[in-house]
Amino acid sequence: MTRLVAELGDITKLEVDAIVNAANESLLGGGGVDGAIHRAAGPGLLSECRALSGCSTGQAKITQGYKLPAKFIIHTVGPVWRGGGNNEAELLASCYRESLKLAAKYKFKRLAFPSISTGVYGYPIEQAVDIAITTVSTFLGSSVHDLEHVIFCCFSESDLNLYQSHLSALNQDEMT
Repeated sequence: MTRLVAELGDITKLEVDAIVNAANESLLGGGGVDGAIHRAAGPGLLSECRALSGCSTGQAKITQGYKLPAKFIIHTVGPVWRGGGNNEAELLASCYRESLKLAAKYKFKRLAFPSISTGVYGYPIEQAVDIAITTVSTFLGSSVHDLEHVIFCCFSESDLNLYQSHLSALNQDEMT
């Protein structure tokens, strides 16, 4: 069974097969996690991303990790929160599913996610955490993959507490 954990830290420092980047549609860098990943990976990442011609919301594309400890970066574009009536939940769930499909295709064992769309895109953190954990656990339980360890890498203590609370509830549900 794949181990799901939440950790406080810097996703650019994790030694995993791949990290997921909460990217914008251009894939050319931006603020938050996206900017931090581009800065840490170095200029090779920007060059490779230019060749990808962007990415649609809810989809994912993969690049090399360059100067990161992670060998690969899975770039996914989360939805901008517009009140919840514009298919935001399905698009956010799709970000996780499409990233996991790439992880399965490349036979990754260790993968790390940031909290997609909860920064400047304004997705309410509690709803986003529920979607992230539900989507990831459903995928892991119903798909063929090599994943042994999935990390939800949190930027703040409050986010970490939410992820840990949801993971704890998930584990309790699995025990009953």
